Amino acid sequence: MNTPARPQPQPRSAYPVFRTIGTRWMDNDVYGHVNNVVYYSWFDTAVNGYLIEQGVLDIHCGAVIGLVIETQCNYFDSLAFPDTVHAGLRVAHLGRSSVRYEVGLFGSAGDTTAAAGHFVHVYVDRDTRRPVPLPDDLKAVLAGLQCP
Repeated sequence: MNTPARPQPQPRSAYPVFRTIGTRWMDNDVYGHVNNVVYYSWFDTAVNGYLIEQGVLDIHCGAVIGLVIETQCNYFDSLAFPDTVHAGLRVAHLGRSSVRYEVGLFGSAGDTTAAAGHFVHVYVDRDTRRPVPLPDDLKAVLAGLQCP
């Protein structure tokens, strides 16, 4: 039985777009580093903030919204307050109604990911919560984030 290769830290060059997120005092846990649950919040913040800035996500009135159906994270190094986190974004898979986002988190001085993970959004009708095809404007923005 073959064991899958252990994930490895990625360089900044593996991500086409970056967003910055400031750490907060409350992000640290009793061990002196950012608690693991905060990393998932950063993933969501980085992706949705980017989509809002690009004008393809209206969280208040948009007819189509993305629901997270899967998420995962690998940790390679600690992040802690005070620091600025650089969240690298890329799209690993662009489906009919779903997207797999990959996010790499870097400390301000880090050359490789302190943590890297993914989550999958399924895009649905806001009212019915049934999957719908990705809107064309969203697909165009996501195409620019696709991995080679």
